[in-house]
Amino acid sequence: MFFVFGISQGKKALEYAKTVICAQCGGYGRYQVFMTYSYFSLFFIPIIKWNRHYYVQMSCCSTVYELDQEVGRRLAHGEQPDITEKDLTLVQTGRRVSGWKRKRCENCGYETEEDFEYCPKCGTKL
Repeated sequence: MFFVFGISQGKKALEYAKTVICAQCGGYGRYQVFMTYSYFSLFFIPIIKWNRHYYVQMSCCSTVYELDQEVGRRLAHGEQPDITEKDLTLVQTGRRVSGWKRKRCENCGYETEEDFEYCPKCGTKL
């Protein structure tokens, strides 16, 4: 007789429907909540989960926050608690905060956050 077992890591998206104004980029986005965990599996069936951490990723700029454990547990059990700024700890800033700046074409007024050298609307150098 033989056993197939292993230890691995998993990620599970949690349902949360609330839109907010992002504190990092100022954009309008929503919280994307997920849980990471380690688990022991026997015959490819997860048996024991441990080391649970809850995270929130902003849809607008991809900034990642760690979520308070108690609020995360409530979300995992199907409740819909309010997530406030005091429940979040910054882990990684998103792309709009880390050096991206708005560019405006002086000729036609087109605004972009992309790293263009020339305006995609009129062709003038930005």
